[in-house]
Amino acid sequence: MSGPAQLASDAALLGVTLDDTQVERLQRYATLLMRWSKVHNLTAIDSAESVTTHHLLDSLAIVSPLRTLLGARDGARLLDVGSGGGLPAIPLAIALPELAVTAIDKVGKKAAFLTQARVELGLRNFEAVLGRVEAWQPATPFDIVTSRAFSALDEFVVLTRHLLRADGCWLAMKGQRPDDELAALARRAPEVRVDSVATLRVPRLAAERHLVLLRPASPE
Repeated sequence: MSGPAQLASDAALLGVTLDDTQVERLQRYATLLMRWSKVHNLTAIDSAESVTTHHLLDSLAIVSPLRTLLGARDGARLLDVGSGGGLPAIPLAIALPELAVTAIDKVGKKAAFLTQARVELGLRNFEAVLGRVEAWQPATPFDIVTSRAFSALDEFVVLTRHLLRADGCWLAMKGQRPDDELAALARRAPEVRVDSVATLRVPRLAAERHLVLLRPASPE
């Protein structure tokens, strides 16, 4: 098994069902990412197989947790901060067409890539923003704020608190279990509650992966 069939099979192991159009978009995105990276260094990974495992499947690993969090909520909005080459934002937008996904990055070449990817892939539920997350003031806050390689947990929540709905949550994608970061978060932002730290199993990827779910503490 290889190519589209392998990607669809691996995604199914994550509880994600992809149709032919979604598989094709993910593969086009991977090709676009590698092409732009030759000039703009969007990713250090330069093989199609590694882009699939380390980027596409790694991002798709949070689709099922996202679905559980959002339930039947209509019009849900997700912000991916420090999105870089669009990870996990673009795979999420492809896999979850009902979710409105925004990606923000402060680097012009990265925001330009995100905009180009939106056009080439025809992602109507995705938009890119160029700017610093701490200074951006959108008209409406987000249901979920996520990051994959943005910062330590305490910095992540402090810089993005104004972007999250009062009943929203943060999803931080990490490699090894971030116990030191969790301790620093408790000291710096005690008003933030750690809901869970879940281990993610990504097909054909041996490295550790964890997903940290955080929420603003409910007022007493």
